Amino acid sequence: MVADGAEYMQIDAIAKQADYLFIMLGYPHDVQEVVLGDNGVIQHMKPGSILVDHTTSSPGLAEKIHAAGKERGVGCIDAPVSGGDIGAKNGQVVAMCGGDQDDFDKVFPLMETYSKTAKLMGSTGKGQHTKAVNQIMIATTMIGLSEAFVYSHKAGLDIEAMMDLLSGGAAGSFSLSKLGPRMLKRDFDPGFYVEHFCKDLGIVMDEAKDMNLSLPGAAMGAQFYRSLMAHGGGRDGTQSILKVFENLNNVEIPAKQPEDKKE
Repeated sequence: MVADGAEYMQIDAIAKQADYLFIMLGYPHDVQEVVLGDNGVIQHMKPGSILVDHTTSSPGLAEKIHAAGKERGVGCIDAPVSGGDIGAKNGQVVAMCGGDQDDFDKVFPLMETYSKTAKLMGSTGKGQHTKAVNQIMIATTMIGLSEAFVYSHKAGLDIEAMMDLLSGGAAGSFSLSKLGPRMLKRDFDPGFYVEHFCKDLGIVMDEAKDMNLSLPGAAMGAQFYRSLMAHGGGRDGTQSILKVFENLNNVEIPAKQPEDKKE
């Protein structure tokens, strides 16, 4: 924050002096403009420096950035992350990286300071492909979790007790243990925006088409999250998918109220 003493600088000025430049933007078109645009940072970075892009973007764009960087002697790592707001606040994100081994080895000590795990998954674009896999898993998990909540409600189960019990078994997951309590309280504030998850699943479906793959679970997840977008939920958290399944079944699970504090 400038108010706390930070110095404001234009991004091209930062790029000229940076040995390592880290970016995380919203959409692939933002990355295209900031990195490869008319005044893109790649043309200002000095030889030997490294660009690390933490944006969830397309593998094809990562390859274009790598090629542009190579012409200028700039290393480029595509490194989308997972962990949501919880991982970011605690410095425990998981970074999925693609690029050249030498560049990754140089930047890894820096990434360790804010990552629970950072791993090179292969050549340029493989980080983005790994993030696509991550989002495929999350999309189908959130569908299952929402259906489980609706089923539990209709069956008259104590949903909080159900979560406590099943989180220790085969059904346990990050979604259940971290997002489940938010869903139970009807806390739909974003840890990760629905609109960004829709963007990610759009990338998944584009890549699946190019690879001639049928991914019905991911496609279904994309449609359910698109429904949330259509109902104005783009800036809600991904846990708000619960509302889609409530609407399908004409139910609303009452918010779990905090227990009264004892005197």
